[in-house]
Amino acid sequence: MAASMATRSALQPSTLPKVLPSSSSMLSQYRGFASSADPYDVIIVGGGPGGYVAAIKAGQLGLRTAIVEGRGALGGTCLNVGCIPSKAMLHNSNLYHAAKHDFKDRGIDVSDLKLNLPQMLKNKEKAVSGLTKGVEGLIKKNKVDYVKGWASFAGPTSLNISLTEGGETQIEGKNIIIATGSEVTPFPGMEFDEKSIVSSTGALDLEKVPEKMIVIGGGVIGLEMGSVWNRLGANVQVVEFLSSIGGAGIDGEVAKSFQKILQKQGVQFKLGTKVIDAEKKDGKVYLNVEDAKSGKKEQLDADVVLVAIGRRPTVKNLNLEAIGVELDNKGRVIVDDEFNTTCKGVKCIGDATFGPMLAHKAEEEGIAAVEIIKHGHGHVNYETIPSVIYTHPEVAWVGKSSEELKKDGVNIKVGTFPFMANSRAKTVLDTDGMVKVITEAETDKILGVHIIGPNAGELLAEAVLAMEYGASSEDVARTCHAHPTMSEAIKEAMLAAHFKAIHM
Repeated sequence: MAASMATRSALQPSTLPKVLPSSSSMLSQYRGFASSADPYDVIIVGGGPGGYVAAIKAGQLGLRTAIVEGRGALGGTCLNVGCIPSKAMLHNSNLYHAAKHDFKDRGIDVSDLKLNLPQMLKNKEKAVSGLTKGVEGLIKKNKVDYVKGWASFAGPTSLNISLTEGGETQIEGKNIIIATGSEVTPFPGMEFDEKSIVSSTGALDLEKVPEKMIVIGGGVIGLEMGSVWNRLGANVQVVEFLSSIGGAGIDGEVAKSFQKILQKQGVQFKLGTKVIDAEKKDGKVYLNVEDAKSGKKEQLDADVVLVAIGRRPTVKNLNLEAIGVELDNKGRVIVDDEFNTTCKGVKCIGDATFGPMLAHKAEEEGIAAVEIIKHGHGHVNYETIPSVIYTHPEVAWVGKSSEELKKDGVNIKVGTFPFMANSRAKTVLDTDGMVKVITEAETDKILGVHIIGPNAGELLAEAVLAMEYGASSEDVARTCHAHPTMSEAIKEAMLAAHFKAIHM
């Protein structure tokens, strides 16, 4: 890697292109932007979680900073069409489902209950709008220039900007951070119309509840979106090529429990099944599938098909070849341990490079990359990046699974505790799931924590903190937890890993 990067650096052009032609009215609007004579300290390309957090941090550290985003709203996929709107829909659909199915057992009688889908979608948009405006306010507060447009590299320190409102300009920076995120991976031969064949974006804007929905992909996005429409009344079937659900990193025992709970809620699964192609006919979508092992073929039909087979880096329009930035075989930008690409002065963070495509991972990398630029050092601990699936119950984990550790030949101990035995979970009638703690047998060091249950994503933070500081299960087990709380399930699982749980 070092040799490759040195070679690329030697090939960089010594002169930079001049400012591109642009209308005088547009240029007057952007006269404050940096030129080659007075460049920015850092330019961030992309306004998603990694990009805008990096920009804010750079501003806080006194670096002259610009952020380039052409979407029209900061926050990237996460705030605009991903994490945030999906969580609004997940929460509100769960309230509707609870009112319809659970309230009676809780002593709450509800009559004439109706779904107002347009209002639910409006509530989602309100949350998105408020947060994106808030991010723009933070950018302004920290004296970061917000360039509304799409960027491509003219040179190692120079960006051509196609301005959102028309015209072009060019800006210069001593350091440039690529934070362009990712996009939906399409299914070959299956074109999105965002009506009957939809991506995660279209799945957030369906105008009516489909009678039948097929979800291609049993990972995080597919399960979350499938869960939303299942709660709102759709007949949902998940088709997954693998033999288990939940995606990479999920513990096998948790995945099996997760599937059983979702099936109990009405979600159907066809695992070990390959989708061959699709055809739209007579207002429906027909999928041809085959069993991955036997090759037996079958045709399925649905009103809406959600394609959720993953995401891919968004880097194709950056003109990376002009500055010698290399990609790996998955189309991700190659970086070293300081986020440097194969072009000196250009870094890359978030979904556009290695690792899990998670907003919080990108944020941590954004802060670390800027700290390296300012101070010469910065760090992200990839062993303690949490993952969460925001269904109900939630699934959350940090560290390694039992399967990964056994494959690595690590001698482990496991402690589990069911929410059925947790007093708070019992009192609120929310007892599905468990906490699973995995430790190194010889040292008691916590190597992984996996939770399926109420508020799992929030509860996991304690485990992340414990692992960040190298805690043992005994350390957490001897920490006083308030009673009655869901967090006691963490304490009990830690007790079980160290010796024995008290309440089981």
